[in-house]
Amino acid sequence: MIGIKYLNDAHLKGFEKYKYNCVDTSILSVYVMHPFWNKVVLYCPRWIAPNLLTFSGFLLTVVNFFLIAYYDYDFRAATKTPIPVPDWVWILAAINLFVAYTLDGIDGKQARRTGTSGPLGELFDHGLDSYSAVLIPIYMFTIFGAADLPPVRMYFITLNVFLNFYLPHVEKYLTGVMFLPWGYDFVMWGVSITLAITGILGAEFWQIPIFGVKPCHIFEMTLYVSAVITSHPIIIHNVYKSYRDKTGKMRSFSEAIRPLVPLSSLFTLCTVWVLCSRNGIIDMEPRLYFVMCGTLFSNICCRLIVAQMSDTRADLWNGLLNLLSVVAFFSVLPYPMIGLPELSIQIERYLLYGLTFCVTIAHIHYGAGVVREMCHHFRIRCFKVRSDASKRTANTNNLDVNRNGSYPNKHHLNHRQIKFK
Repeated sequence: MIGIKYLNDAHLKGFEKYKYNCVDTSILSVYVMHPFWNKVVLYCPRWIAPNLLTFSGFLLTVVNFFLIAYYDYDFRAATKTPIPVPDWVWILAAINLFVAYTLDGIDGKQARRTGTSGPLGELFDHGLDSYSAVLIPIYMFTIFGAADLPPVRMYFITLNVFLNFYLPHVEKYLTGVMFLPWGYDFVMWGVSITLAITGILGAEFWQIPIFGVKPCHIFEMTLYVSAVITSHPIIIHNVYKSYRDKTGKMRSFSEAIRPLVPLSSLFTLCTVWVLCSRNGIIDMEPRLYFVMCGTLFSNICCRLIVAQMSDTRADLWNGLLNLLSVVAFFSVLPYPMIGLPELSIQIERYLLYGLTFCVTIAHIHYGAGVVREMCHHFRIRCFKVRSDASKRTANTNNLDVNRNGSYPNKHHLNHRQIKFK
């Protein structure tokens, strides 16, 4: 894999022309979080690179994932296992998540302060966020437990989260505008508060029914209903308006649906494996299966982000899906294991281990390669602020800017020219 180049000349030229454009009407974001972040960023030294803030926030979500997994790998701690998750773990996870959310909110403002705005920041930010899309829901799965929320239902909730994250990027691919969903800010607040409550009252608190309905079922239905009511129809409407008013990219139907093909393929292959697995892989290794799906999703999403930012053609297929297809085929293909059921279980488990390892290494190599190529092209450092960067920025004391480092107006709030949540 050494020496592979992921960006061609068309990508790089597209990045040179890229202008960030988004609309944010979230009341929580505009009237609460931005004033808060404007204060917080003042305490951040100017020598700290915005991408370093972004990456630090992402690492906090990863720390949460491994910390909770150590105490509850198979989602059984909420059902009174001998070793429940300690209360301090939930408290620390709540703090880490809120700090990560804050760092994600101020990195754009820091970019504006340091004069380091550019397309790398947005790509870096969105790419890491796409990985967090699988990590954060897993915290909630641990709280509720597999007894009340079986892994197969956790799996479909995860697919719903992926879809909600992916469709706004498809929308931007078609319209040229990122319409920021309201859900992000409310989800980050909701999960942080839920983790804190769990640390104070214990996971058993979430076993208490509310009007006869368990909180895990309310959580599950809320995610589905909010997607159907507040997310997907708005995206469809915005895309329709862009074609009607000829304000978008005006891509043909075949070009417009290209980004949906690799995502649909991922969902189909993973779902077939889950439903047709000989050994019930989703019950046997739920956490690892989610990580595998999330890694593949992140790679597909990152490639779409590259395409929409550089105004190039989206991928019709993702090469990592070839590995998934082979492994899924051998995992659901019936073959004689007479007298050796344990061997069949171990084979499927090791296939999942191997697949997760391969796609993770490939995705990390892709991400690092894209960042390296962009840094080389724009002659910048990913985690370092150039000494002359701040001199190129006017009005650095005006911090009434959004998460992407641009000035908002009554119609647009561009969450940073280079980054957004």
